[in-house]
Amino acid sequence: MSSNICAISTAAGQSAIAVIRVSGNDALPICDKIFDSVNKDFSVKEMSANSIHFGRIKDEKQIVDEVLLSVFKAPHSFTGEDLVEIACHGSAYIQQLIIQLLLKNGCQLAQPGEFTQRAFLNGKMDLSQAEAIADLIASHSASSHRVAMNQMRGGFSQELMSLRAQLLDFTSLIELELDFSEEDVEFADRKKLEELASSIETKLARLTDSFRVGNVIKKGIPVAIVGETNSGKSTLLNLFLNEEKAIVSDIHGTTRDVIEDVVNIGGITFRFIDTAGIRETEDVIENIGIKRSLQQIEQASIVLWLIDATQVSEHIDWMADRIVPRSEGKKMILVFNKLDKIDQEECTILEQLFNNINADRVFISAKEKQNMQELVDKLLKATQIPQIGENDVIVTNLRHYEALSQALVAIRRVQKGLQEHISGDFLSQDVRECLHFLGEITGQITTDEVLGNIFSRFCIGK
Repeated sequence: MSSNICAISTAAGQSAIAVIRVSGNDALPICDKIFDSVNKDFSVKEMSANSIHFGRIKDEKQIVDEVLLSVFKAPHSFTGEDLVEIACHGSAYIQQLIIQLLLKNGCQLAQPGEFTQRAFLNGKMDLSQAEAIADLIASHSASSHRVAMNQMRGGFSQELMSLRAQLLDFTSLIELELDFSEEDVEFADRKKLEELASSIETKLARLTDSFRVGNVIKKGIPVAIVGETNSGKSTLLNLFLNEEKAIVSDIHGTTRDVIEDVVNIGGITFRFIDTAGIRETEDVIENIGIKRSLQQIEQASIVLWLIDATQVSEHIDWMADRIVPRSEGKKMILVFNKLDKIDQEECTILEQLFNNINADRVFISAKEKQNMQELVDKLLKATQIPQIGENDVIVTNLRHYEALSQALVAIRRVQKGLQEHISGDFLSQDVRECLHFLGEITGQITTDEVLGNIFSRFCIGK
């Protein structure tokens, strides 16, 4: 990898400072051509590793900017190569001038994820750790941040390395028997192999099952707010978002399309979806909105069925026939709104409504912000997301999930083979298949196509 690359590593737009990264075998001499240190006694090449220096970026005799230059030397850098980070003022004009100077002096513009890709190719991290960097940058909640940090620190990799080491011991014993097949010797205790295969299967199943939680943490939990027109759905959405996102009025059928936004509650990301009010109507456009509302119920993980507590409609059973079947297998919360306009006796009567439905119940006033904390508590409970510690291994990546699923199928074939006393060569084949899929996750087994696909999703400069 002889090329030298550069890129702006901070987000586009005006800011106080920006960081430009340079990596490659000639990163230091290239920066030496455009950087004048305040200390004239030594050049960039002579600067000690892990040091920061104040100076000026110059285009011949013209001063471009005053900057801080951070120097990292191979192999003790992020990429494993000589690496320089230039902290300049955040002007887009200044950033572009510095990039042009670097290009003129021998750099190439970095491709998306190329810095991280070089770190992987230079053995600074495995592939799952590299992917965790992208997840960390994209993290938008405490839980997604914790999961990404654990994976980046190697928690997931260590788990997989342990599994691969056990499998290698497994297959080495089996293949040793194959080498001495004519002498009818048995190096591998079949009982111990069964126990080992069972232990590995349990761990793989646990990792595979964690993807449900991991996917929710990464993408957020979809929550559909459904109910009749004028039940307070849009008011509730605005309250969750703390902004006037949806139009609120007393006119029936105001919301005719799906309105969606994201909010972080208790370290968990929720995707709230305000839907068109469900009712019988001849309005063609409104009916399209109602159809979309029913579709959103099917796609949601949690359903908030908002009911106007002041006037339970005679169409409530008609609505139940459309909402309840689509909510099967999901968490439902019956939210009785407009608490401020009813008394305790009416609350008691409403609590008996739909006793046959397995759902939590809560009384609120969205307009007056009453009992909102109780609703939030029920929402958090409905997520069923376990408390995630720093060392918990959670699978969030679809590529990892698919490879783990394939490895799980392979190890279960091994278990079946041991029970049926099949020959060692068939057992060995299944074990090696399991090893292959685990190696795909960490990058011990990979292809240029896979690498290109993974790193193309990164931002430029990382």
